Amino acid sequence: MVEQRRAGRVDAWLTLAGVSGDGLPAIAAEVERLGFARLWFPETPTSREAFTQAALLLAATERLGVATGIANVYARDATAAAAAGHTLELAFPGRFVMGLGTSHAVRNAERGHQHTKPLAYMASYLDSLNQTGRFNTGDARAPVVLAALRPRMQDLARERAAGVHTFFVTPDHTAAARTLLGDRPLLVPQQAFIITDDIDAAMPLGAAYVASRLALPNYVHHLQALGHTEVEVNGQATEKLVHEMVAIGGPDAVARRIEEHLAAGATRVAAHPLHAHDGGLAQLAALAEEIRP
Repeated sequence: MVEQRRAGRVDAWLTLAGVSGDGLPAIAAEVERLGFARLWFPETPTSREAFTQAALLLAATERLGVATGIANVYARDATAAAAAGHTLELAFPGRFVMGLGTSHAVRNAERGHQHTKPLAYMASYLDSLNQTGRFNTGDARAPVVLAALRPRMQDLARERAAGVHTFFVTPDHTAAARTLLGDRPLLVPQQAFIITDDIDAAMPLGAAYVASRLALPNYVHHLQALGHTEVEVNGQATEKLVHEMVAIGGPDAVARRIEEHLAAGATRVAAHPLHAHDGGLAQLAALAEEIRP
């Protein structure tokens, strides 16, 4: 039952940081070969532009789905995003998912934008996105999912998008999100992991990842809403919090955490290896071997 539930429902989530343009096709091809159905990647002020990078990844593969996780709505207006989504759907039918989010105030300031109320901004952006229409009769739209940690943004996603992509979450958060969303919308949580036989040695890497999230107020508020105390989220990556947010251990331990998300109502789970010296491929390969039916 466990294997049946997770078979084909685990995606890869890679930062692609430090991967050269020449290296992207090989990364994508290997993710496809390992059997992951979709590759998620983020957009930051220092990353490649999200939609053109998606095109490179899609062109390098035959079946692999690609999703932005997430493309920042402050990086381009809704008309440009709609055009990019239409173009990718035309070129690679059914293989692109447009993940959109408002990102963080500090990240948008780095782009020269004033961060406004996220919910209102996203609602207005979706209005514009939908008003662009199709560029040719019969053109299909790439599905849109929203980065949504809190209930009000999840409500918007339920009403106006195909679903939700969540980041830095627990299976309990996934269960609550599924209850709010109902049965239909997509729900794809990211799950950070480190496959290792030396948990103590892996803790500094997990702690650094968690600390990087605690530097962003959105995630602090998110953790506080989940019941964490101020001490736990005041820039301190406690051992308890690291284990809660990062699956650390053998491939079976990571697979169990993924299964917890699926049992809680996730449509799919995006597995994010923190060991990335090779782009994360060795960690993904170990996980793929464990979850392969």
